[in-house]
Amino acid sequence: MSELEQAIVKEEEEGHANPQVRKRMRVLWLLHCEVTREKAAEIVGVGRATVQRWVAAYRDGGLEAVRRWEVKGPVSELEAYRDQIIAMFTDHPARTIAEAAERIGQQTGLRRSPTQVRTFLTGLGLKWQRVRAIPVPPKKLSPSTSTSRRSFSLAS
Repeated sequence: MSELEQAIVKEEEEGHANPQVRKRMRVLWLLHCEVTREKAAEIVGVGRATVQRWVAAYRDGGLEAVRRWEVKGPVSELEAYRDQIIAMFTDHPARTIAEAAERIGQQTGLRRSPTQVRTFLTGLGLKWQRVRAIPVPPKKLSPSTSTSRRSFSLAS
């Protein structure tokens, strides 16, 4: 590993935005410091085979291969209606998640459980806001409260 790569690894071990890439860089740094692969795996909290894969990626593609993070999870069918759903709830917020699920079902034709709808809406940046009663003063005064207040004034 060249001195430039060492500096990059040390910097990204502490400051990379992705925690998985930080782990990978930490493993590379530990291996550079002559720690065994088994011990590096134990320190970082991954398996020895994972360390082997990361080392092979570094050997084949350099630091760019170690930095690459291509995790692809499932994509919701509701993503196709993303802008439409945001506009719908921005104009007319739903009172409950069940109501939101019903309105999304009517608008898109896709029925989802309240839990799935809550997760999707949270992912869109929408958040649930509790609506509470606004406290108001009592309408009638209690008998112990006088209706007129005494004030101090200078006697003339």
